[in-house]
Amino acid sequence: MWGIIPAAGQGTRIQPLAFSKELLPVGVRREGDVERPRAVSEYLVERLALGGATKVCFVISPHKADILRYFGDRVSGVDLAYVIQPRAAGLCDALFRAAHLIHPDEPVAVGLPDTIWFPEDGLARLPNDRFSFLTFPVEHPEHFDAVVSDDSGRIREIQVKVPHAASNWIWGAFKMPGRIFHELHALWIERECEDEYLGTLVNAWIDAGGEAWSSPLGTGYVDVGTLHGYREALGLLGAAPESETERR
Repeated sequence: MWGIIPAAGQGTRIQPLAFSKELLPVGVRREGDVERPRAVSEYLVERLALGGATKVCFVISPHKADILRYFGDRVSGVDLAYVIQPRAAGLCDALFRAAHLIHPDEPVAVGLPDTIWFPEDGLARLPNDRFSFLTFPVEHPEHFDAVVSDDSGRIREIQVKVPHAASNWIWGAFKMPGRIFHELHALWIERECEDEYLGTLVNAWIDAGGEAWSSPLGTGYVDVGTLHGYREALGLLGAAPESETERR
């Protein structure tokens, strides 16, 4: 299974930094008896690996060679690849930069590198054979992509940063078969690559007869891309399950 990490964004909400926002130290990791700072994106790599990914592709901008230097070619038991998004053009554009790597018969999982969420094995609980979002309850869904679903979990709509959203559940990661990834890519091209946000593309996919599902398994979610979120992340990790705090 492939994991994709879109990491080409400029991170303007938390700048200025002397490095890519995906390398922001949050918590620590232990190497033998030594503790070292832990980059925020390491949490996602770990969660993708727990979800079944054996290969992870970072989509980076030409100015983010520090991510390549930091992670190298292998980490947390997964092989790493890198593709370039020449300019910041939205999440859909970033994801589909990796399309040539994805086999139609192979599942793919996606998460956001400046987020920390629980449970750690959330992606592992999603099926490999359908388009499923790992969703989380938040107090302010208007800052995220709110997921509106029916009682069976079938998604009716994704509301992208909508005031007074109809749901307080947001997506934080997702998994799908490779063939659906390529179908979404084809739809995006058919729509003249106009979708910057994944939510609008998924809405078009649903309107065309596609199916997407919400799995409300998330127990904690923080976007570390702001100073407020950074402080929240430190609090979330302080209350993390024992398995996570032991690694810290």
